[in-house]
Amino acid sequence: MPRKTLKERREKNPTDDNTNRIRPVIDGIDGTENPDDLMLRVLEVLEESGKIPQSGKYYTFVYNPKTPNIRYDSNPLVAVTQVFNWGFKALNFHWGEVHQYTWNEIAGSLYEVYADEIADLREVPFANIRLNN
Repeated sequence: MPRKTLKERREKNPTDDNTNRIRPVIDGIDGTENPDDLMLRVLEVLEESGKIPQSGKYYTFVYNPKTPNIRYDSNPLVAVTQVFNWGFKALNFHWGEVHQYTWNEIAGSLYEVYADEIADLREVPFANIRLNN
């Protein structure tokens, strides 16, 4: 059975197009974009929300880890679970696992994503899994 297009899948989401910032990104995807280009499109429609997240909120950001030889997502989409003096723990939606993120490895700001935008943003293929050499 063929997969549904992004537009067909989002029709199930009741989010109002007038308040969902992610819809224009989805509407512009043609399937040839690389993850970093899609991440730039996502960041263009969101607003910077500083460096320190709040537990229970959703964010995306650019991440460059310091630990060598690990696989990482350079464009995480997360639900923050705990905030510490060294960074935070969050469920990464691209991995489906909780990961730790340290302050110094976040490039720039965090970008808050609203709860009613998560389903749409999960449809945008902007995960970029890399090996840190």
